[in-house]
Amino acid sequence: MPKDRYKANRSFLKDTSRQQVDFSLTEQSRGLPPPPLQAPCPLHAARVDLPDGRAALAALAQMPVGEAIARRESVRQYSTNSLTLEELVALLWATQGVRRVMGPAVALRSVPSAGARHSFETYLAVSRVEGLPAGLYRYLPFDSQLARLDVDPDIGRRAAAACLGQAFVARAAVTFLWTAIPARMEWRYDLAAHKVIALDAGHVCQNLYLACESLGLGTCAIAAYDQEACDRLLGVDGEEEFTLYIAPVGRR
Repeated sequence: MPKDRYKANRSFLKDTSRQQVDFSLTEQSRGLPPPPLQAPCPLHAARVDLPDGRAALAALAQMPVGEAIARRESVRQYSTNSLTLEELVALLWATQGVRRVMGPAVALRSVPSAGARHSFETYLAVSRVEGLPAGLYRYLPFDSQLARLDVDPDIGRRAAAACLGQAFVARAAVTFLWTAIPARMEWRYDLAAHKVIALDAGHVCQNLYLACESLGLGTCAIAAYDQEACDRLLGVDGEEEFTLYIAPVGRR
């Protein structure tokens, strides 16, 4: 018998009733507009145009996908060398790149998502990427741009502190911090939304692992972090948008 303290969490994972959505009750069925596919960008944020991420990944990949799967591992030791902007763009496209927009509610990306709802936003704590001042950025996949939210030479240390002091985060060239905007999934799936948001996060980070492996880089997924500290670092409200998953990346 599982210990009582495990039962609630196990029940959440097993609860098939949440999969039986009464679509007559969803915001979508009631004709309410969907949340935007990309969160609005702060007006003060400078924008950086990005090269084609799909082309960058194809040009820089050093191995076929089968080899990348076989070699994939978590890496916590990074050199002090910088990533190139092309390498960063390749990783961004692999994890959240937009392949095709099919309307105001649907876009196909480089990773699967329930109903193509894609609940995530990608933030970057950039320490060493050629051509980018150290600081906090957000990926704007529909614009092929980065929004520079803050210039901060100490962003790596601050990210590590928010990750419960895990020192290897501070040594990374860049740390990916994904937030969830649950309303995007709730609009279509109501109470079934939250389990699939968690599943979708795994798709995103696995693509980061495989892309890093193919580019000769290293990453390590992090789920142990201070929720409030990470949300403050990113400037999100912690309710309608909150940190969900983190992965530092560096050159091996």
